[in-house]
Amino acid sequence: MSDAALPIVPIKTGFLRAVRMLRQSYRNPLEHGQALREQFGDVVMQKTGKMTMVHLFGADAHQLCLLNPDQILSNKKAWDLIIGRIFPNGLMLRDGEDHRYHRRLMQAGFKSPVMQQYLSKMLPQIQSSVEGWSPGRDGTTILAYPKFKQLTLELAATIFLGMDLGQDAARINQAFETTVAASMPKIPVPIPGSLLWRGIRARREMSAYFHAQIPAKRSGGEQDLFSLLCRAEDESGAHYTDQEIVDHMIFLMMAAHDTTTSTLTTMMYLLAKYPEWQDRVYAECRAQSIEPVTREQLSEMVLSEAVMKEALRLYPPLSTLPKFSLKSFEFQGYLIPAGAMVVTYPIHTHYMNEYWHEPERFNPERFLSSAEVKRRHPYSWVPFSGGAHMCIGLHFADMQIKLVLRELLLRYRFSVSEGYEMPIQQSPISKPKDGLPIELVRRA
Repeated sequence: MSDAALPIVPIKTGFLRAVRMLRQSYRNPLEHGQALREQFGDVVMQKTGKMTMVHLFGADAHQLCLLNPDQILSNKKAWDLIIGRIFPNGLMLRDGEDHRYHRRLMQAGFKSPVMQQYLSKMLPQIQSSVEGWSPGRDGTTILAYPKFKQLTLELAATIFLGMDLGQDAARINQAFETTVAASMPKIPVPIPGSLLWRGIRARREMSAYFHAQIPAKRSGGEQDLFSLLCRAEDESGAHYTDQEIVDHMIFLMMAAHDTTTSTLTTMMYLLAKYPEWQDRVYAECRAQSIEPVTREQLSEMVLSEAVMKEALRLYPPLSTLPKFSLKSFEFQGYLIPAGAMVVTYPIHTHYMNEYWHEPERFNPERFLSSAEVKRRHPYSWVPFSGGAHMCIGLHFADMQIKLVLRELLLRYRFSVSEGYEMPIQQSPISKPKDGLPIELVRRA
């Protein structure tokens, strides 16, 4: 650490202004981050009571915080304060050796042979579900977000749980909805009837549901992720405890279907709004429509991948990445103190002119030019986090999204009303406020 590192002068915020800023950071973290950086620069400190918050902007901030040299930052201490009541001990809420141990065991569910099995199971289920949207030649209007939500929950149940939720589907889906909404409550006290109170009750319901399945999963030979976690063991023969399995499954189910739903929804919106790109991706899907589908085929869907990456740039499912400083450290000549909540902003970085030409514009071409990709800062695009906490389901999500997009485009054209702009909720997970009304027309 440089002896010349400067202490940060906190910006002055009274209690009411701090509350307003906190609300703004929740409602529109992009505008909040842009306003802070424009006024104060790349390093901004706030002090409210005993809480110290440091905002760091730009790709260098992501690189430092995600690579986390010398373990200067804690994921657990930050996320425990935010979602620890609802999603305790999920993989994202672990640090250091504890995180490496749990991630290593969990990797059994994401190895290549298992992933090919997942693909084979998902495809007929996706085809059946998407076919059921079934508009006629004259078209019909659907709300895309709830359609994707139902589909991704059913897929997560099949792939991760190895079961058909059947009559439990609506109840479990509602429990997940409640827990995600309760992860960032306006009133952080579980007063009876409050959102946090309902979220804690919903988590208990899911815990009981998963606990009841463990004995059969542990003794069986199925290859779903739940079963693999129940049987996973380390080099010494140690297994996950029942509670660790439940904690991981609740967190994985949330992460698997909520973030994928968000991404599919924004991709559908952008392809509906830009029909020339819809036509290009449709042509690619037709060229890859031979069955059985392989992972190699999906890897050749470069236009689909570029659209997905651009959708994730414009609408990252997680707009902010909080950490907690365990030690003081230096960033851009400033001394960041220990004991602070340190926040970086993927959504802000994704809109910075320093890294992106015309960042407000939808342009998947920026991910097709290998020269442009090489020139770009490696941490200017971070929708899947990075470093030790890089999303463990990254390749699964890529596979699932391409399969769903392929089946949709092979069946339907879709559009939005002229002049329509999707109203977006950026936190806690990006999604449309109106469900995204989409006009579907069956292809000839």
